Amino acid sequence: MKLQKQFKHPLIKSTFYNEITTRAKLSNFIQSDSHLSMGVFCKKFETDFSSFQDRKYSVFVNSGSSANLVLIQSLLNLGKLKPKDLVAISSLTWATNVMPLLQLGLEVVPVDCDLRTLNISIENLKKLKVKPKCLFITNVLGFSSNMEEVSTWCDSNDILLIEDNCESLGSISNNRKLGNWGIASTFSTFVGHHLSTIEGGLISTDNEELSNMLIMVMAHGWDRGLSTKTKKNIRSFYDINDFYAAYTFYDLAFNVRPTEVNAFIGVEQLKYLDQMIRLRERNYKIVSKAIKLNSSFISLQLEHMNVISAFSLPFLCKSEADAKKIRNKMIENSIEVRPIISGDITKQPFYKKYNNKDIDLPNSNFIHKCGFYIGNNPDVTQDDLEFIMGIIENI
Repeated sequence: MKLQKQFKHPLIKSTFYNEITTRAKLSNFIQSDSHLSMGVFCKKFETDFSSFQDRKYSVFVNSGSSANLVLIQSLLNLGKLKPKDLVAISSLTWATNVMPLLQLGLEVVPVDCDLRTLNISIENLKKLKVKPKCLFITNVLGFSSNMEEVSTWCDSNDILLIEDNCESLGSISNNRKLGNWGIASTFSTFVGHHLSTIEGGLISTDNEELSNMLIMVMAHGWDRGLSTKTKKNIRSFYDINDFYAAYTFYDLAFNVRPTEVNAFIGVEQLKYLDQMIRLRERNYKIVSKAIKLNSSFISLQLEHMNVISAFSLPFLCKSEADAKKIRNKMIENSIEVRPIISGDITKQPFYKKYNNKDIDLPNSNFIHKCGFYIGNNPDVTQDDLEFIMGIIENI
């Protein structure tokens, strides 16, 4: 296939899907609405998101990183986790999955990933020499291992399962949406993710007690976001009258509230989410076919997945030399290239500063050296895909 001379494939092509219409609606909303701090649209976005995710409760916050922080603090507040508890983490993950654990006094043990899925598998978990109190699994780039096996292993070993699903909104594994396997899951709505609110994140759960704690931890530790019945119960328990309740703080918390502006965008973008997921999956399947025909690459094995809502288009090469050559070829053709998220998280400076235990993670280290990804989003065209496949075919 002959390559075009003029081409650009950035990681992010637009701020929102259907951007012109969304911007027009957003401009009108900002001009006409008198209340732009957290309010009714935030509540509607939470309700609509829960409906999409098939969860009972969702809490909207100002970023996916804050979602992780709020979730961990809430589990500590409820006693489901305690300081010094051991939390197993995906070694192929994002920095702010791990940072809240260290910041809040928990111990971490990284678990290697599987080259066939880029994710923790049941085989990886069975190799653990210690028993963690919690598994904080990262569903990498829209993929997962066999989550039914992972969930069953956690249940049988009395291990709390939580999911970072920031990169996998809409993916389905073993007939269940990713983000619905553990007690709670986190999501990011940052620009370039599946659903953009410019900045934002959510925590979803079916556990009412946890949902109430998330609401308080998200905003100062007070009770303003709780239902009337729950407010009455908590005020009665602590013997707080309505006057002092306005400035009563019940547990450790932050202020990571979102705005009505972010929520308005989220409500609008949710209308397109099913379509965006289908396009992301289409793009991934087209490019993965070309990858399978090139002997330089390792193909992923994702037969257990019903829907692949791919965050990006990953490439895992068989050697570091191949990875460098192909990355350079992509860059020469104006295709933005990134490492596969943080690579091996134990190689990161912050991790080595606060946790210097030497752990052998051969697969994560291999991906760190031999993997990379390029952008995938609903705005990718057929011409874009043909150009990318042309590069793959001509390597």
